[in-house]
Amino acid sequence: MTGRVPSVVLRPQGEGEERPESPSQWDDWGPFERDPSFVAHRLLVIADGEVAGDVSWHRVAYGPNAGSQAFNFGISLLEAFRGRGIGTQAQRLLAEHLFATTDVHRVEASTDVENIAEQRSLEKAGFSREGVLRGAQYRSGGWHDLVSYAMVRPPD
Repeated sequence: MTGRVPSVVLRPQGEGEERPESPSQWDDWGPFERDPSFVAHRLLVIADGEVAGDVSWHRVAYGPNAGSQAFNFGISLLEAFRGRGIGTQAQRLLAEHLFATTDVHRVEASTDVENIAEQRSLEKAGFSREGVLRGAQYRSGGWHDLVSYAMVRPPD
């Protein structure tokens, strides 16, 4: 492997194109029923022309008005594409995309307190660490603490 960081773009999933399955220790959700009101959006992460994974996001609310809504996102990369700076680029591109195409003021992500690689990636992508969300996620048969990161819309 060279030190070159691959070229990364985000694009919609094509008709009939399979979503990449990229399980990791951070994705053990176990059996569950998805809340029918939960709406997630998704783009594929393309690195040097190859599908490397995907990013997804959904709205979260911090008040009853539209201005108090934000987007929370996640990323999943195929194992062969991890540790190469692809996730950092994809997360930065997603934030830029959401700020350019919506009026949302805040984009956020969270990751397990033990997922140091993702914490570094978010920081390199320009997200600020905000704190720990204690017992926020049920995964792998137990409750897990998450580290919260966010970026707010740059001033005009």
